[in-house]
Amino acid sequence: MTGIFINGLSGKMGTSLLNRSNLDNNIFICKDIDDKEVEVVIDFSHPSSTIETLDAIKDTNLSIIIGTTGFDDDQISYIKESSKYRSILFAYNLSKGISILKDSIKGFVESNSNNLSCRIEETHHTQKIDSPSGTAIALKDLVEFSDSKNLIKEIKIDSKRVGNIFGIHKVIFFSELEKIKFSHEAISRNIYSDGAIDATHWIKDQKNGMYSFENFFNSEDLL
Repeated sequence: MTGIFINGLSGKMGTSLLNRSNLDNNIFICKDIDDKEVEVVIDFSHPSSTIETLDAIKDTNLSIIIGTTGFDDDQISYIKESSKYRSILFAYNLSKGISILKDSIKGFVESNSNNLSCRIEETHHTQKIDSPSGTAIALKDLVEFSDSKNLIKEIKIDSKRVGNIFGIHKVIFFSELEKIKFSHEAISRNIYSDGAIDATHWIKDQKNGMYSFENFFNSEDLL
């Protein structure tokens, strides 16, 4: 059994996490972060609240999963510093489908032999504050990192905030002869909750340090 504390429980993601955690018989919810049975904190809140939570657990060795986005450079540095004392899974997107999408894009870019331009399109609900999304930025970084032959001449990100969309990401490559498209759409925010809950059992057993969702997704524990 793994005891978890959810930071941001009153929000929409907090409600989703609570509902989905009830489907896992190996998880129980702790109402207080100081509860001695807490092993992992799951944080889907606001950057300032995440930092406050890290302050609250600084004298413990609790693991934490951070799904919050919109951090500035100083806040990210603080998260990295905190990882010296605990295992932290820090991910802009905890969807397993996005991890598969990233692997596909990485393989395509590494094998590409043509000059291309790239456009990343992301669409989210109107209440999402950060723009572009953390996932879109991560996809841009992935394309740049994978393009060792410097054949991607341009990368643009287009962001839209429409209705109640949970997340649509498209990565489109253009040449003179063809258009190649990779895409992922989240139908429910439960997809992020499920990823966080699945990773809970894994992150608590990791050494101190920073981990990505891909570290979890590609781990032997998941095979």
